[in-house]
Amino acid sequence: MQSFRIFRHYIPASFLVLGLTEGLVFFLSFFAGVYLRFSGESQLVAQHFGSLEMKALTFAGVMLVSMVAFGLYDRASWFMDGYSNMLLRVIACFLFSIFPLSVLFYLAPETALWRGATMLVLAIALLGIIGIRAFFLKIVDHRIFKRRVLVLGAGKRAAYIKRLDGDAPLMGVDIVGFVHVGENGSEVDDPAVIQYDRPLRDVVKEGKVDEIVLAVDDRRKGMPVTDLLDCKMEGVDVVDLLTFFERETGKVKLDLINPSWLFLSDGFRVSTVRLIVKRAFDILISMLLLPVFLPVMALVAFAVWFESRGMEPIIYKQVRVGEGNENFTIYKFRSMGTNAEKDGVARWAEKNDMRVTRVGKFIRKVRLDELPQIFNILKGDMSFVGPRPERPEFVSQLENKHSYYRERHRVKPGLTGWAQVCYQYGDSIEDAYEKLEYDLYYVKNYSIFLDLLIIIQTIRVVLAGQGAH
Repeated sequence: MQSFRIFRHYIPASFLVLGLTEGLVFFLSFFAGVYLRFSGESQLVAQHFGSLEMKALTFAGVMLVSMVAFGLYDRASWFMDGYSNMLLRVIACFLFSIFPLSVLFYLAPETALWRGATMLVLAIALLGIIGIRAFFLKIVDHRIFKRRVLVLGAGKRAAYIKRLDGDAPLMGVDIVGFVHVGENGSEVDDPAVIQYDRPLRDVVKEGKVDEIVLAVDDRRKGMPVTDLLDCKMEGVDVVDLLTFFERETGKVKLDLINPSWLFLSDGFRVSTVRLIVKRAFDILISMLLLPVFLPVMALVAFAVWFESRGMEPIIYKQVRVGEGNENFTIYKFRSMGTNAEKDGVARWAEKNDMRVTRVGKFIRKVRLDELPQIFNILKGDMSFVGPRPERPEFVSQLENKHSYYRERHRVKPGLTGWAQVCYQYGDSIEDAYEKLEYDLYYVKNYSIFLDLLIIIQTIRVVLAGQGAH
């Protein structure tokens, strides 16, 4: 699947097309609903609502953000859910959108419509989106949306692609074959192997290849440099295996990584301007959310206090590792008993953890226990978006086991992060390894655009109670 890199983040071209098409549907549905409500009397519409263009754009923007929040442009969900589950997501998204639209109409009355017109607009838009998605689902597997890839190599590195072929991360890719270029033996099934017995450009033309992925086990042996140059000059993209996986899976494959890729690849940029912009973004978002969540925080604080009859603390403080491997104190609403680790041994939270209180079970489910971390953000210990901070006890274990784990501390830890919206709750060293791959992708490619995307997608994680323990 052809991808575009927008502010350093890869987005499949097909989903950009889908988003633009659905944005147009929302825009036109606004006009259709308003004029249908007033029987096409343009003078009456102008009298009550004035110009509709900006209202329609605002409506389309709110609806597209809601669609992103519900994972309706998520590649894995698209291929795994099927049409019926996707339909349920769309309906849930439209029901949810009534809330942000109501808030918007209250805060900016000039964008508001009458209730009847709004409901009609939403109904027309829902029918349009259902139709667009039914059509898109039928053609998304068509070659027009697939990138035909030839893998150079048939050894251990190439086998990583073969194992994922057909799974959700590579559903937008059509693997033409694996060219055996002299590795000692093949790790790929024989039917998929193409013998290197003719010019590579002939294989590319026969397979109508769009891209060649370099997956040779040892590039010093058997790399057909001249053939690759010929293919490159004829318009075929050539990418290394790590970049291919980064683009298609949204993570950095640790078992394929090497130090040279880290400092030669595009990314891991830090500048004063970027840091200032990110800090300003954190303060702005925190100050906007704080008035909204202060009443919620007061209710949670009362519930925690009431459950313990005032005998245990409301706020739980814990040491975590932050930017530059510096320790800081994180704040959370207490969700476990005060004797949860009475033996002094740090433990991962588990599913159905018996240490969690009744109130704690609920607030952890909907992530309300994390709200005091807004003050960590205002203090500068954390960012709104970044790798989740871990305890020093776990960090020392993970750094000993994974040599690149310390790289996630190049940026401030976050209240939410790329690993949180892409992966389940982590409660083991193995899960930490998987999440590290997503964290490194964020550290490598972070931008305000990616931060906004993560914040929007966090809505889905919270509403679905995804991964809460």
